[in-house]
Amino acid sequence: MCNSTDTKPTLIGLSRDELARVFAALGVPERAQAMRVAQLWNWIYARGATDFQQMTVLSKDLRASLAESWSLARPEIVTEQISTDGTRKWLLRLMPDKPGADGPLVETVYIPETRRGTLCISSQVGCTLTCPFCHTGTQKLVRNLSPQEITGQIMVARDRVGDWPEAQAEDATGLPDAERKITNIVLMGMGEPLYNFAHVRDAMAIASASDGLAYSKRRITLSTSGVVPEIPRWGGEANTMLAVSLHAVRDELRDKLVPINRKWPIAELLAACRNYPSLSNARRITFEYVMLKGVNDTLGDAKELVRLLAGIPAKINLIPFNPWPGAPYQCSAWEQIEKFAEVVNRAGYASPVRSPRGRDIMAACGQLKSASVKTRASKRRAEAAAP
Repeated sequence: MCNSTDTKPTLIGLSRDELARVFAALGVPERAQAMRVAQLWNWIYARGATDFQQMTVLSKDLRASLAESWSLARPEIVTEQISTDGTRKWLLRLMPDKPGADGPLVETVYIPETRRGTLCISSQVGCTLTCPFCHTGTQKLVRNLSPQEITGQIMVARDRVGDWPEAQAEDATGLPDAERKITNIVLMGMGEPLYNFAHVRDAMAIASASDGLAYSKRRITLSTSGVVPEIPRWGGEANTMLAVSLHAVRDELRDKLVPINRKWPIAELLAACRNYPSLSNARRITFEYVMLKGVNDTLGDAKELVRLLAGIPAKINLIPFNPWPGAPYQCSAWEQIEKFAEVVNRAGYASPVRSPRGRDIMAACGQLKSASVKTRASKRRAEAAAP
């Protein structure tokens, strides 16, 4: 199987225009490039090809030319962990940023259910937001992921669970009893996706292409901590479903829990949500609310949450806090979570309590963190200048 140890650049994650330029560089006449792009696109994204030799629709010489300069590499799986509840977490190594170096690491999580499966992908190595209840927030931002690296997470996950035509998983334990094993994509892994806007947008264009990976935009959800200026832009250019990490109903508390609130407070965030393109009862915004014992879980908080969201077609996900080593918070008592949910439900909002998945392998919401460390700019310059 292709992986990040292949030193040639990968075609995965390139746009159709970029693929056309690849064929142009190989001498394919302009009049034939669109056809060749369509054929290559189909083999990569509809069939999951890992070797150019599988692409028998292309001539032998063209396949050889592609293989000489390009690869179909996915990120390399460093470790795979499978939870007792069937959740799978992959630690993935990306292509190195310079020859001879180790590639940075990210985590990707797959959550199977009876008739569906959700893939949680990362958009950055590390994170810049420093939310104190989130394990990822304790890791400094290393860098943004490219469209190839974002799309590659989907590809490697589909490889592992056998989610291609006529493919089978090596280990089918706990996989959905459905034709498609991965039905939903959520940008809820490491990083703030709206701080990597263009790369995430381009990757989701590939994910939602009807002749490729073919995920409906209603099956793709971007989760943001509240990068207010980019919310309407995301709705206009990508128009996927939106989730907002709210977690508090007062600015003074949200300033601590979600520090980006100091720049864009709750009123500005909710105004952007009310103006999200295509917002309707059929395309509701999900508001995520982590339940922290003695911090944000009173019935008064629940009533204020209902008041704040009045008039926004919304679903409220109550998330029991998932502990991690050194975490400064505790999860609210289950009885208190149920009382909080009752207030929200009585106001007419769907407020499911998200069942923790993958806690035993540190794969639950807020638990992701890799060992990648940002290299100081001075050190990178010195390495680049070294013979």
